Amino acid sequence: MIDYIKKEDYEEPCCPFDLHPEKVRIPVDRVIEKLDSYLDRNDYPSAERHLRYWAEEARKGCDKRGLLTVLNEQIGLYRKIGREHECIEAIENALSLADKMEIEDTVTFGTTLVNAATGYKAFEKEEKALSLYKKARAVYENLLDPFDSKLGGLYNNMALALAELHDFRQAEELYFKAIEIMSRQKNGELETAITYLNLADLVSVEKGFEDGEEQINKYVNKAEELLNTESLPRDGYYAFVCEKCAPVFGYYGYFFLQNELEKRAREIYERA
Repeated sequence: MIDYIKKEDYEEPCCPFDLHPEKVRIPVDRVIEKLDSYLDRNDYPSAERHLRYWAEEARKGCDKRGLLTVLNEQIGLYRKIGREHECIEAIENALSLADKMEIEDTVTFGTTLVNAATGYKAFEKEEKALSLYKKARAVYENLLDPFDSKLGGLYNNMALALAELHDFRQAEELYFKAIEIMSRQKNGELETAITYLNLADLVSVEKGFEDGEEQINKYVNKAEELLNTESLPRDGYYAFVCEKCAPVFGYYGYFFLQNELEKRAREIYERA
């Protein structure tokens, strides 16, 4: 099953921090821009060095807000490349820092909870993940528009944890909530496709492939249609989604499509 997290906006006001004579804010926008350039090339070693450097700079400058941004990005990076120890360390540091910052009533706090939960889930810690997703849901539903894309990401990822815990009905409900939201977003076809593949996996686990074949094929075909949307930018994120979805299509016997998506991802990375 596949999760997704979009880049988040950390610009809402936070509680003031203690003044420090050497306090210097890191250039968050430039940090993220450079990180994206590494990820577009699939250059994870450089992305890791980049984030480690700016985490240290944020600590030196007592920039708690900047450090929280970097920690959130580290969670996502280590989750992607399967580095459990480093991912859990980043999660614990991010949650501890967020607690000290007293930002419980902000979208940033909700985003940190989502990132932490998704990191836990990636390493089969579903109970911990679900607890954090529930907290994030309370924050997001209180602060965000009902059709904000952040809610769509939360519902998809929370459903993944529920599916792993065999709470199929609640997982299915959240998947369809995610689809309703993401289908309204610009270029939301990628996230919607991911959720349809997650629904196919849900049916496969609950009913088995034979009993659920018709429903599974319906969801898989819908995901294929969405990934082939001509208007989608063929960028690094598209490549990442193709790379993650390809083996799912292969699992259900769509081998030509699996090869095609892997080819698309490879060509995008080579051009970057």
